[in-house]
Amino acid sequence: MLREVDDLDQPAVPETAPRQGRPARVFERVLDRLARSPYPRAILLYLVIRTASVQLLDLLAARRGASLTDRLTAWDGQWYLRLAVHGYADLPGTLDAARQPYSDAPMAFFPLYPKFVEAVMWLGLDVVTAALTVSVLGGLVLACGLIRIGRAVSPERGDRTGLLLVALWAGAPMAIVFSMAYTEAVFCAFAVWALVGVLERRWMLAGLCAFAAGLSRSTAVVLVAVVVVAALIAVFRRPEERRWALVGAVIAPLGVAGYLGFVAYRTGSWTGWQDIELRGWNTEFDFGVETGESVLSRLTGDESVFSTLTVLFLLGAVALAVVAAFIRVPWPLTLYGVGVLLLAIGTRGLPDAKIRFILPAFPVLIPISIGLAKRRTVTAVAAAAAWVVLGAWFSAHALTAWRYAI
Repeated sequence: MLREVDDLDQPAVPETAPRQGRPARVFERVLDRLARSPYPRAILLYLVIRTASVQLLDLLAARRGASLTDRLTAWDGQWYLRLAVHGYADLPGTLDAARQPYSDAPMAFFPLYPKFVEAVMWLGLDVVTAALTVSVLGGLVLACGLIRIGRAVSPERGDRTGLLLVALWAGAPMAIVFSMAYTEAVFCAFAVWALVGVLERRWMLAGLCAFAAGLSRSTAVVLVAVVVVAALIAVFRRPEERRWALVGAVIAPLGVAGYLGFVAYRTGSWTGWQDIELRGWNTEFDFGVETGESVLSRLTGDESVFSTLTVLFLLGAVALAVVAAFIRVPWPLTLYGVGVLLLAIGTRGLPDAKIRFILPAFPVLIPISIGLAKRRTVTAVAAAAAWVVLGAWFSAHALTAWRYAI
């Protein structure tokens, strides 16, 4: 009885008390994880750098009587906007490099980015807003992927290395295209996560991302080759991964091969896409002959600051690729970066656009990010900030004062 009385004397505890506190505790845990996670910081850092770069572009464009929207949708951006609205079959007024009618010209542009823009337009956005939204979202995805790359190349300072890599890439010369109606942000997002899949041996992730990248840009041939080689090595060396590695190796090339096959069928030529590039843009692979001549003439002639910087950035990227191999950056990253550089250098046409073409070769920035991660925070921030300022000026100058830089 005493025990019963004692029990009765105790204040009753509502049965619902734990339930009332559970949502608050869950919310606190989510906030705590976000505070400790590097991904929100990567996204914020990327957005700050890209916003500052766009603001500088707006300032320089206004001084020349141009609008920001016009600059963010310039050149190939107009092609992608028209493709999102009209598609390939009904695109009007297409011309070749000689200004002659050329109905096959739109097929030079891969379909995934305009399809994404078209999908976002279903939400009620106009085509320009939709295109820029897709680019911004692609940039956020690639920023998060760079954190994983940082962890892979620098286990001791992974998140710090990843954040520096985000800053260096988001602020690189010609990184303005990540904020434009261009494919770079979408392609690079898929490329980064495909390489994350390779490094972490997540073969379905690698294969699917390489597949999507192959529907975004022709540069994907390099990425696909890296994914397939790495997957096949896993097939023979790691029996426990054999099935998924083989599936990834099969899926990876289907995007780029499928689209090039489609163009070949539509044009009636096995080299249909290359033919379009040559006739429409005077672009073809010449093993670097034109690039070599351009570099030599600019280094020995009286060229503008912009032309000289273009050459120096190109040579710097090559030097960093060598450093990446020397410090033993994981071979899939090094091979991908070198492959993108060789493809850009070996292609004839638009030499001033080389910096944009090598932008997807982000592994060349890994040696710098690893080096800065070992320095004091003040030193690392100052160096990254200087790089961002240079890249923002270069990008804004290219879009406002230079005719053929993109």
